[in-house]
Amino acid sequence: MAYRKEIEVGGRNLIIETGKLAKLASGSVTVQYGDTVVLAAVTMSDEPETRRDFFPLQVEYREKAYAAGKIPGGFFKREGRPSEKETVSARLTDRPIRPLFPKYFRNEVQILIFVLSSDKENDADVLGSIGASAALSISDIPFQGPIASIRVGRIDGNFVVGPTFQQTEKSDIDVIVAGTRDSILMVEGWSREASEEDMLEALKVGHQEIVRIVEAQDELVREIGKEKSEYTPVIHPEEMEDTIRMNYTESLQQALELTDKNERSQHIKKLVKEMTTELEETYPEELRFINVIVDEILKEKMREQVLKSARRIDSRGLDDIRNIDCEVALVPRAHGSALFTRGQTQSLAATTLGTKMDEQKVDGLAEESWKRYMLHYNFPPFCVGEVRPIRGTSRREVGHGLLAERALMSIIPGESDFPYTIRIVSDILESNGSSSMASVCAGSLSLMDAGVPVRENVAGIAMGLIKEDDNVAILTDILGDEDHMGDMDFKIAGTRKGITAFQMDIKLAGITFEILRGALSKAHEARLKILDVMDAVMSQPRADISPYAPKITTLQIPVGMIGLVIGPGGKTIREIIERTGVAIDIEDDGTVTIASPDGEASAAAIKIIEELTALPEAGEIYRGKVKKITNFGAFVEIMPGHEGLLHISEIEHHRINRVEDVLRVGDEVEVKLLHIEREGKYSLSRKALLEKEPEHSGSEGRNT
Repeated sequence: MAYRKEIEVGGRNLIIETGKLAKLASGSVTVQYGDTVVLAAVTMSDEPETRRDFFPLQVEYREKAYAAGKIPGGFFKREGRPSEKETVSARLTDRPIRPLFPKYFRNEVQILIFVLSSDKENDADVLGSIGASAALSISDIPFQGPIASIRVGRIDGNFVVGPTFQQTEKSDIDVIVAGTRDSILMVEGWSREASEEDMLEALKVGHQEIVRIVEAQDELVREIGKEKSEYTPVIHPEEMEDTIRMNYTESLQQALELTDKNERSQHIKKLVKEMTTELEETYPEELRFINVIVDEILKEKMREQVLKSARRIDSRGLDDIRNIDCEVALVPRAHGSALFTRGQTQSLAATTLGTKMDEQKVDGLAEESWKRYMLHYNFPPFCVGEVRPIRGTSRREVGHGLLAERALMSIIPGESDFPYTIRIVSDILESNGSSSMASVCAGSLSLMDAGVPVRENVAGIAMGLIKEDDNVAILTDILGDEDHMGDMDFKIAGTRKGITAFQMDIKLAGITFEILRGALSKAHEARLKILDVMDAVMSQPRADISPYAPKITTLQIPVGMIGLVIGPGGKTIREIIERTGVAIDIEDDGTVTIASPDGEASAAAIKIIEELTALPEAGEIYRGKVKKITNFGAFVEIMPGHEGLLHISEIEHHRINRVEDVLRVGDEVEVKLLHIEREGKYSLSRKALLEKEPEHSGSEGRNT
């Protein structure tokens, strides 16, 4: 039997239905908005994973090509590895759901979200989060939800709930909010320099809708929800914890006094090794819990130190920013580069300028599109002093890269002002917190170093939170350990004018708007300080782009002459490229883009194209080729694609009986364009260029 809940959201119906599909899963639902439909199915392993010290949650989001009436490209004609869109959408579900499982719950949980239908108007990403929550809530899995997600846009000053793709393009705020009935769990999005108050208002609008969607799930749970399963918490022996606390708490407290990350890490590793030696005989099967216990002790002490004495691990005050150092033009052959170091977090960003042909094709369920600006983030293992295999781009790298990309989007010039494809690569060389925000800062400076005409710099900061009951401390510019042992990671990037991108994750069951307001206010102050440092290094883009970057020139040709420049099978344009060494791209509207670091090569290509596409002018003289001969004249090609009639009466000053007496097909002949007819026909003359024959008298003729 199918059960269905339907509510109005943003002027359209949101439908949650269960009991029809995937009934062998622990819980499954479909969520429909417009004609976009997702299926979310959840399952749980029977036994806990006792060898792991973390909750093994797996969230996968997959778009089915049939959802948009498409057949996948490529040789295999089936869906392959997840796209960037699918990876980011999976993270949007994972992040708000993960904190809502019991602390020592270690059974493996898998959430699979399939996009079954796409109407190309409504994005399925937030539907996936709603579906996952509803499926978990009605299942026997011990999930402490439900939650809901909603997208909020703003057009002409008015907030729009659940905007379509077309509305999102017009919005100056695009934010996804996830939360419970009582508070917010996650925030993700971008804006065109919105104020902190505008951002808070968008979150409030979103949370109002979240409450209504959560209530619909609650009704579904009351009707068909399964009783939650009993589970075996994976907990270490109390006696083992007592021993460690009694013998090592003081030493662990001393580790927190070490401000250098490497020193602190090495000190803790040494203590763990001592504990292992001491406890391996008594607890041979439980040694894996040592790190868990150590982590809990460090967490307690760190939080206590912050809340009681307002002192952090590296001895900073709550609002202090780590020392910042900026440098530009590090990489000689890169078109632009910058190194941004904040404490022990370091990003090397390089900007590369390309042509139209370097744009990235985006092919998903929505309409095919092209990206001319992208930012890629890399997190190699050495940046945290580790050894691990390199197996492609991680979800973290995709998510952090997209956040930094959005942060800089508002300062990227339009294509008409700067006709380049722009790629920024941020390589994290050291990481101790806020590496995505360091990528924003380094990326901004590298754009200026590359001569991209950006208006101003963009900076980013990560805010943290320590909360015990009503005792709250907001931390500015958090370290990696403060992120790990704290309650919030709130990344905020922007210009002096306003916010451009943001991302928030929390480990609590939710936080209040007052805490968010405080974090946004402190982040604003910190951002201005960072911008002061960045502007002191470089506040305006270079006047010229790198000599190693392609110089792009555009010209306009008549649409009807595009085929002439391309030539049969692309022959003509290939010949121009081979002769000059430039890159050429032609748009459907006749815009020709020529790119080359060699100015002379560009000029040569432009001259060839201009000659090919030049229009004949009346009164001008042309050297043409005879293409066809008729009884009344010859057709002469005076320019590629342009033929005119050389009438038999315009070949010689004297009368001729046959055109063939003077001209043959293939002959080259100089002609003058007498005039252009209204319908575009050309009238040519050869005799206008010949000397007039002398006139003879009758007597002379007789003597001759």
